[in-house]
Amino acid sequence: MPFSTLGLSPDILPALEKSGYRLPTSIQEKVIPLVLERHDVMARAQTGSGKSASFVLPILQLWSKSKGEGKAKIKALILTPTRELTLQVAEAFETFGEFLPKKPKVVSVIGGESIGDQLYAIQQGCDILVATSGRLLDVVKKKQMNLSHLEFFVLDEADKMLDLGFAEELELILKEIPKERQNLLFSATYPPKMVAIASKITQNPIEVTIESEEPTVERISQRVIEVNPENRGPLLRHLLNSEKWEQVLVFMANKRAADNIAAKFKKYGFLAESFHGDLIQEERTFTLGQFKSKKIRILFATDIAARGLDIEGISCVVNFDLPRSPADYIHRIGRTGRAGKSGFAVSFIGYEEQDHFKLIEKRSNIKLIREQIEGFELRGNAPIKAKGPEPIKGKGKSKKDKLREQAAKK
Repeated sequence: MPFSTLGLSPDILPALEKSGYRLPTSIQEKVIPLVLERHDVMARAQTGSGKSASFVLPILQLWSKSKGEGKAKIKALILTPTRELTLQVAEAFETFGEFLPKKPKVVSVIGGESIGDQLYAIQQGCDILVATSGRLLDVVKKKQMNLSHLEFFVLDEADKMLDLGFAEELELILKEIPKERQNLLFSATYPPKMVAIASKITQNPIEVTIESEEPTVERISQRVIEVNPENRGPLLRHLLNSEKWEQVLVFMANKRAADNIAAKFKKYGFLAESFHGDLIQEERTFTLGQFKSKKIRILFATDIAARGLDIEGISCVVNFDLPRSPADYIHRIGRTGRAGKSGFAVSFIGYEEQDHFKLIEKRSNIKLIREQIEGFELRGNAPIKAKGPEPIKGKGKSKKDKLREQAAKK
């Protein structure tokens, strides 16, 4: 089914063709007509399935038909969890709006850049505002921005925003925007807390779940390699030379580890850089640009790169350190195998990570064979798990007893 059958206008179709979009994905096929019909939508689909275009395209069309005269007014507000995704979504609005009779004025509001410059850009006229929630609230506090004309409110990667403490910020944002608006929520997962947040935003959304299509992870060849922590760096260098991966995204546990290993790999002659939240925005944008243009082969990153980054051609994702959350495993490996292409994902585990990886397998509905690479075999013995004394029934204080004690102290 081509995009032209979804109700999109002839002004938008040329931009799709120019960007290489041939056929809509399942989420785009289902959501675009619903948005054009002005329904609230709560959509769930795998990472890499094209969620962003499913709201960008219809919002552009509806905005184009309803835009008024005079200075641009903020009609659409899109919230995302990271600076990179904010810039990416803003770029999508500009790209797909290229052939509209009047191009939308899109403003990105993110941390790490001058808030004065961002506020000035809004005041000069803004049709579409794409923002991270924390910086948006910083701008709102200035009381120099008018959100009363808002028609579209979008949460992109909503479950990740919840992980980042979004619930409290959302309450404040909802007070600043009109109650009458079209609400669109997009996420790869909808845990119970996210459903509760969704009920505050919209009461009767049409729910769209894409499960019938081939999950993104099924196009990714997944491996798990057992290796001692001190041999992970040498093993990664060995794999880079033997597997001939062109672009590799390596996930590390923290910022310091990402910086340290990137420095080591540079000494070994690899085109490598680190990527994490401590970099200033200019550095983050430059590093991603270098990685996209293949001037960097290996990007050592924290989980800031696990969501929203849409970089074509990532050959392999390596979990040098496992993610804390099993759900983040899917988001991490979803950086490869995008747009229908195949990809590779490799996870390193030692004795300490065995149980955690079993949990990841269970939650991700996968079962992988443990490998060992000659010369980098897992050595030593698994640590003996310390077992505490069995609890004695009736010896612990009940919840009521604890409450009585607290009341007596007051």
